[in-house]
Amino acid sequence: MPEATGPPAGAPAGAAGPAGPAANEHPAPRTTSPAASWRLRLPHTTAAVPIARALIRTALTGVGPGTAGHPDSDTAELLTAELVANAVEHTTGLGPIELVVELLATPGGCQIEVHDSEPARPGALVCPEPGEVDPWQEHGRGLLLIRALSSDCGHRPTAHGKAVWFTLPGIPAQRPRSER
Repeated sequence: MPEATGPPAGAPAGAAGPAGPAANEHPAPRTTSPAASWRLRLPHTTAAVPIARALIRTALTGVGPGTAGHPDSDTAELLTAELVANAVEHTTGLGPIELVVELLATPGGCQIEVHDSEPARPGALVCPEPGEVDPWQEHGRGLLLIRALSSDCGHRPTAHGKAVWFTLPGIPAQRPRSER
């Protein structure tokens, strides 16, 4: 896959080109270098969530089900929306939110990070204790979803706050029904 020279075609306005190695001083663990990557500064408002989902959808369109080892774009959109919503809701809003999308060359997956200006660690990326979550509440399960649906996830400090990230593996291409 050729290296990207800018944002994916049709990416939301403000998307930056490939993120260089200096962009992440403390990268999240990964087994391969990215085939392509993008950075986008998002407003610290709820409008950031649909913008982030659109960028993920656009970035992953080129590596869709017709290619071998593509990431699950629906899961990537859902988990990205959870991270961005958490950054909007649980940080002070003193700085922008930054979305980093990396398409991994092998095994065809992706890694997505959300950076914010709040240095405090996110909540636990584990199952809540029984009785901790009210079954009628509409929030409080985002980090649990990220842990359950990603192949790996975590957080790390950055120079200006923290980054929370997740990795999705590539899904093998399906054979057409006529070949089965």
